[in-house]
Amino acid sequence: MTIPLLEYKPSSQNQRVAGYEVPNEDTPRIYRSEDCCVDSQFQELIWAAYRQVFSEHEILKFYRQTNLESQVKNRAITVRDLIRGLAKSEAFRNLVVETNSNYRLVEIALKRLLGRASYNKEEEIAWSIKIATLGWDGFVDALIDSQEYQSNFGDNIVPYQRRRYKDRPFNLVTPRYGNYWRDKLEEARYKAGDIKNYMELASSIEIKTLKFTPVNLASIQIPDMSRDTKPQGVPLSINSSANFPLG
Repeated sequence: MTIPLLEYKPSSQNQRVAGYEVPNEDTPRIYRSEDCCVDSQFQELIWAAYRQVFSEHEILKFYRQTNLESQVKNRAITVRDLIRGLAKSEAFRNLVVETNSNYRLVEIALKRLLGRASYNKEEEIAWSIKIATLGWDGFVDALIDSQEYQSNFGDNIVPYQRRRYKDRPFNLVTPRYGNYWRDKLEEARYKAGDIKNYMELASSIEIKTLKFTPVNLASIQIPDMSRDTKPQGVPLSINSSANFPLG
């Protein structure tokens, strides 16, 4: 049985009011596929998509999705499909999905796919249930196919942070994993001289009880090691200063 999305309300009506900010250097640049005519412009759009989905901390050539890049350059897919493919990629799953809880995945996905922070805890709970029932791929489809995404970005605009009140952009302040996962990794990290290392070593040692086997001495045959012959020859002194035989 599919659980419908729970109802939630924004904590403030300002969340839905258009901004009145004066454009400045912090105003996000909008990347549209309609504005791309040459390969360099497409390349800028693609890297803008990487920055939005993967964050600045995780952009490496190793994680590039060359198939998606080629298709969007040939206009075989839309920018919307590019964002969907990046969010569902194996690289994103390994970097982000597998190292976070459902609540944090909702926080990250809303910022990177819808360009806004979550309204409140109620929204995080509602969408986390979707992750639990539909899986990560189903959750991504629900966000990208939503009316909110379509009305703000459509098919050809790379998502961006729609409202910026303070601090740095989302893709600069949202790390790969949360504090609890960082603390877990720090706890598991080897520390030289830590008493925990010796406790683990001591607990890993298996103590085996030594079993003694009784031996009957009467059954032991002791060989005769005596010699029947007497030594022959002239005994010599072992002192180097002596030059005469010992009688």
